[in-house]
Amino acid sequence: MSPKIKKILKIVLPLLLGVFLVWYSLKEVPIDKIIGYWNASNKSWIVLGVFLGLLSHLSRAYRWRFQLEPMGYNIKLENSIMAVFATYLINYTIPRAGEVARASILTNYEGVPFEKGFGTIVAERIADLVVMLGIIVITLFLQFDYILGLLKEKVPSTNLVIYGVVGILVFGIIVFYFKKSQSKLALKVRVFLEGLKEGVFSIFKMKKKWPFIFHTLFIWVMYLLMFYVTTLSIDELNNIPVGAVLIGFIAASFSIAATNGGIGGYPVAVFLGFSIFGVAKDPSYAFGYIMWASQTLMIIIFGGISLIYLPIFNRNRASKENN
Repeated sequence: MSPKIKKILKIVLPLLLGVFLVWYSLKEVPIDKIIGYWNASNKSWIVLGVFLGLLSHLSRAYRWRFQLEPMGYNIKLENSIMAVFATYLINYTIPRAGEVARASILTNYEGVPFEKGFGTIVAERIADLVVMLGIIVITLFLQFDYILGLLKEKVPSTNLVIYGVVGILVFGIIVFYFKKSQSKLALKVRVFLEGLKEGVFSIFKMKKKWPFIFHTLFIWVMYLLMFYVTTLSIDELNNIPVGAVLIGFIAASFSIAATNGGIGGYPVAVFLGFSIFGVAKDPSYAFGYIMWASQTLMIIIFGGISLIYLPIFNRNRASKENN
């Protein structure tokens, strides 16, 4: 397959998947029902959720400066904030294009070489991935009895043991393969894992490692809180189990990577996570749309303002410095 076709598929496939998931979710729960839930929702909780999301993005912009300072770049906080919001907005058009744009903004307005700026973005994504894996592990630990009970209910005990043994064997074979194989895929996986390891340990070598770690944890606590407080806007979800919130949050987070900014995938992922705990379909889908739409609106507003104001801010800044 030619590189041009691959590039086109990377753009088109997530969009098609998003469109399909929008159609599928609205087939499951009609738009008039979702509008009904929106009309009946407590808007105060939704606004609070948006505010917590805003705090997480501001924290991300502030954290970025800790990575750039050791390289001798003391960038303006305003540029960092606008670059972060521009990233999120651009990612709604072409997946991962926002990260490239973010590094380019830094090059254009702060003189940071593209490869260095992009390297810091990759490093921060590694830090975020580690936290996400931590949330998954904590969720599995907290909900182990429930998940085990669910498996026993759905799968006979003898089959559960067989599946467990087969799963361990398959995992061992996969690990052995990627460790010893010289195939392109295995080499890519090993390079990725080495980069992940190097990225994690580089954080602890950072001059301001503790502020960086604090902001990383703060970002994800805000993500979790914005998800939880938004559930409070729908009466049917007020007594939702903690496990449902955690698993729904994890599923929704992965959906953002699967489609452009979670278009279509977000409400479906929320429903799949909530359904494990027996949460009703209609409020699950409605919450997914309310959560996704409120955060997306915030990104559109602040991302749009950022893209418009970036050149104006830096032109005024340059004129002041020249005077």
